[in-house]
Amino acid sequence: MPDIHYKEGYPGESAMQSVMPGVTMLANRDYVDSDRIGVQGHSWGGYQIAHMVTKTDLFAAAEAGAPVSNMISAYGGIRWGTGMSRMFQYEETQSRIGGSLWDMPMRYINNSPIFQADRIDTPLMMMHNDEDSAVPWEQGIELFVALRRLNKPAWLLNYTGEVHWPTDLAEMRDWTTRMQQFFDHYLKGAPAPVWLKEGVPAVENDRTLGLEPATGTSE
Repeated sequence: MPDIHYKEGYPGESAMQSVMPGVTMLANRDYVDSDRIGVQGHSWGGYQIAHMVTKTDLFAAAEAGAPVSNMISAYGGIRWGTGMSRMFQYEETQSRIGGSLWDMPMRYINNSPIFQADRIDTPLMMMHNDEDSAVPWEQGIELFVALRRLNKPAWLLNYTGEVHWPTDLAEMRDWTTRMQQFFDHYLKGAPAPVWLKEGVPAVENDRTLGLEPATGTSE
């Protein structure tokens, strides 16, 4: 759990400078397979993961939960739980951009993974729920659709009616299972389940979970 040292206006770069030296140090250890390193984060951590995979191909697989992918569209929204404008958190608090969108437009662009999505080659799984009042789930959709448009390996899981994190026990278990299957496939060579290889159409959601191994190749 790295202690990120932030520089105002550069939250994404700050995450890279704090996290990557530790990762590369470990990658040089004899007991670490540097070709099979995974990374995972949620919420603000999910944003940092999404940003980092636009800058490095070191990770064999990554999971970004409820990530802010576009600080411009997110800046113009509200927090659905309170009705409060989201602008404050980008200017002054968590994102630390240091000014408004009109004062510092390039900082908002440079810190938004959506604008560098074409540089992502790491298989990326996301979980973003449609009742998330902290980070609008459209943020996950934006990045997912961008990556699919670019023919990049990407998956988006949505637990209907759930908030920032699944609260139903069955859905917690389902999420844990899918995340393990994802990393087991890309880090350990385990067979890909149906949902990972073929996807589960929305019309089939109430009929199958797609957790069983897919037929054919495991890629």
